[in-house]
Amino acid sequence: MTDDKRRRYSAPVVDGVGKSASRAMLRAVGFTDEDFRKPQIGIASTWSNLTPCNMHIHELAEASSTGADAAGGKSLIFNTITVSDGIANGTLGMKYSLVSREVIADSIETVAGCEGFDGLVAIGGCDKNMPGCIMGLARLNRPSVFVYGGTILPGENHTDIVSVFEAVGAHARGDLDLIEVKQIEETAIPGPGSCGGMYTANTMASAIEAMGMSLPGSSAQNAVSNNKLDDCRAAGAAVLNLLDKDIKPSDIMTREAFENAITVVIALGGSTNAVLHLLAMASTVDVELSLEDFVEIGKRVPVLADLRPSGHYMMSELVTIGGIQPLMKMLLERGLLHGDCLTVTGQSLAQNLAEVDPYPEGQDIIRAFDNPVKADSHLRILHGNLAPEGAVAKITGKEGTHFSGRARVFHSEEEAQERIIDGTVVAGDVLVIRYEGPKGGPGMREMLTPTSAIMGKGLGNDVALITDGRFSGGSHGFVVGHISPEAAEGGPIALVEDGDTIIIDAVANTMVLDVPDEELGRRRKAWVAPEPRFTRGVLAKYARTVSSASTGAVTDLP
Repeated sequence: MTDDKRRRYSAPVVDGVGKSASRAMLRAVGFTDEDFRKPQIGIASTWSNLTPCNMHIHELAEASSTGADAAGGKSLIFNTITVSDGIANGTLGMKYSLVSREVIADSIETVAGCEGFDGLVAIGGCDKNMPGCIMGLARLNRPSVFVYGGTILPGENHTDIVSVFEAVGAHARGDLDLIEVKQIEETAIPGPGSCGGMYTANTMASAIEAMGMSLPGSSAQNAVSNNKLDDCRAAGAAVLNLLDKDIKPSDIMTREAFENAITVVIALGGSTNAVLHLLAMASTVDVELSLEDFVEIGKRVPVLADLRPSGHYMMSELVTIGGIQPLMKMLLERGLLHGDCLTVTGQSLAQNLAEVDPYPEGQDIIRAFDNPVKADSHLRILHGNLAPEGAVAKITGKEGTHFSGRARVFHSEEEAQERIIDGTVVAGDVLVIRYEGPKGGPGMREMLTPTSAIMGKGLGNDVALITDGRFSGGSHGFVVGHISPEAAEGGPIALVEDGDTIIIDAVANTMVLDVPDEELGRRRKAWVAPEPRFTRGVLAKYARTVSSASTGAVTDLP
């Protein structure tokens, strides 16, 4: 057996006469005698041609493989799954989206654990790929680098996938005819890459880079570019450096690193899904992180980026002016980032940022600290008698900071969508979409279809939407999700009735059901838990094992 510490996992698989059968199998896939003496590097690819987010990732995986081999490793590419939120939104298929995060983590852990990889590169391109990959790498705790597949370019007339969703609502309002909707549909998605605003994919890519698990610049590159190919090759080589230095995800994914990730997400105006995913990722490495951490960090960090969905610009335009590295340097110099955090370069965050140039003069995508989009966080953690364990809102200030209205209750996303489109939903309503939580859905569907219909119908400033489900990074408007406990577990959201007054205050961070305690007590006694929607298969397993959204909706808690 070798004493090469870089081969602590592969050596038991391939060394010695007793492992002749293992070597015979590997010779069939291209191993030589020399290869058996090299660290084995698994390249986890999320390639699939079922979505533009991932359609180019096989080429990126091959580039990472080339980089790892050139640096002295022996790489093997394997696949994990992806699903498409953009395709599944508004359908029962969306129940599988958050579930896929757990499947991805499980599959990366399973393959790498079985095959004895010494280090890994994981490449993700869509919303759940990224936290799923990181959770798998963290469970294994072997030297690893994450690579983001990159952002898509804008469609014709500065459109993107959210433009298509909102066009449906605009058609229902009478502002667009069917030909105009089809024109947007045909031109909004011009090729490979993740959805183009500061939606969940770009948010999570930025968070992971800020955390130190991606190489500098990885989160802000176009999907189809030489920079992205270079990033992949460099990631393959970086794993060998991490092996030499014995740097593992647990050395990088510290409490301070998660605080850096939260800070960057807030400064970018990122997706509410970042709350769910960062809680889950922290749980995986046993780092204590809670909803209150988002509150405390949010008090001191402003929103500086004018990016979609609430802002104007797309990620590809941020790429053009330097990506997130100059922003991170601004935050570091302001004392808002922990500069001593270790990263996958083997250096600290501060060392990585030392030579980064500032943004060019005259750009208005990233604001100065004295002219923020919002002076504190847009991610609001609400509590009150409707959400004893918390809820998550994305309030940029453009929607207002207070809303009081009458409840209009729905037991599914589809039911709400129909009533928005047919005009039943009117100004002053608070849409309550329940039984869509992690257990009750199951799967905690995104509400992009109804929120886009609300915006398209011109009701964005006139109605609110609350749910125990969650929102796409592309959702905007006065929306509150992740309400915990969820309806299926008897949370107070299960007790709301049509016509009840709901008061939301995004300054005091409260959400109150204005119903006397005695009446709520009567309703609670009358409430009956619904039967599970699924009794066999992956959705049933997920519903039985998943935790509350307030703890990240993970499936492997002790």
